[in-house]
Amino acid sequence: MRDLPVIFLMGPTAAGKTGLAVDLVQRLPLEIVSVDSAMVYRGMDIGTAKPSPEILRIAPHHLIDICDPSAVYSAARFRDDAMRCIQGIHARGRMPLLTGGTGLYFRALEQGLSELPSGDAGIRKRLETEAEQVGWEVMHARLAEVDPDAAGKIHPNDPQRIQRALEVYLLTGRPMTAHFREVSKQRLACRVIKIVITPSDRGRLHGQAEQRFLRMLEDGLVDEVRRLYARGDLHAGLPAMRLVGYRQVWRHLEGGLSHEAMIAKAVIATRQLIKRQLTWLRKEQGGHGFDGHDADLKDKILKFLEDRLKTGQFVI
Repeated sequence: MRDLPVIFLMGPTAAGKTGLAVDLVQRLPLEIVSVDSAMVYRGMDIGTAKPSPEILRIAPHHLIDICDPSAVYSAARFRDDAMRCIQGIHARGRMPLLTGGTGLYFRALEQGLSELPSGDAGIRKRLETEAEQVGWEVMHARLAEVDPDAAGKIHPNDPQRIQRALEVYLLTGRPMTAHFREVSKQRLACRVIKIVITPSDRGRLHGQAEQRFLRMLEDGLVDEVRRLYARGDLHAGLPAMRLVGYRQVWRHLEGGLSHEAMIAKAVIATRQLIKRQLTWLRKEQGGHGFDGHDADLKDKILKFLEDRLKTGQFVI
C-alpha cells in the first residue's frame, strides 16, 4: 500500500474545506482525517464548526472528539495519531484526505518534529500568572530576548505558543528554534498531493468568517461554553479555552466583556487567525493553489486529483 498517496487539503478558516472534503469522499476512495487543533476536543462542537452528525454519517472524520478539553493536545500527539490513521486507511486500500487549518500539524506530519520536553505544570502556571500581571505583549517581548526567531514567527496575540516557547527555554536553557533544527522523527514516507485553498478576495473571506461566528451564536455557542464553564475543572489558560470564539465567550461569562464586545473581539481574533493561516500557506512548498471563491472549485479539484492519480504525479 506504499504507493497510495496522502492528500492534503489546506486552507484558512471559513474557506469551505469541510464541504469540499465531504464532496470528494463521495466521489473518490478517500477517508477524511481532521487536521484541526480545535475539533479534537469533546463537547466543543458549535464553536469549532464540527461536522454535523448527518455529515459524519456520510463522511466519517478521523481525529475529532478524541480529547477532553482539560487536556493538552500537541503537534507531536497529532503526528502519532495521524500516522496510525494513514496506515489503517492505506491498509483498507483507500487514500487519506487530511483537511484542516492547523498548519503546524500538517508540517509536523510532513516534515517531522524535534524532541521537545514535556510540559511542566509549575512553569506554565508561573508564566500564566506573570502574563496576567504584565500582559502577553510583554511576555512576547521577553521571548524575543531569548528566542528572536520564535518571536518573529509567533504573533503577540498568540498566548499559547508564546507560553510554550518560553516554557521550552526555561526547561532546557535553549531556544525552541534550536530544538526544531534537530529533527529526530522522519519525514512522512508517503507520497503527497497538496491542495491549497486561498481566497481571491480576503474581504469576502472575512465576511464569511464573521457570518459563521454569528451563526454559531444563534446555534447556542454561549450555552455550549457555559456548560464547559460550569464543569469547574476548566480555566481560561487551557489551550481548549484559548481557541478563537471560546476565549471571548469565556471572558463574557466571567463578566469581562459585554455581549457586543465579545462579538467584536471574536471577529477581530478570527481575522487575525486568517491572516496567520494565509501567511503560513504562502510558505508551503509543493502545493497546488486554487481560488476558494471559484464557482467551479469542486469540479476543478476533482479533475486535478483524477489527473494526478492517473499519471502518478505527486509531491515527494
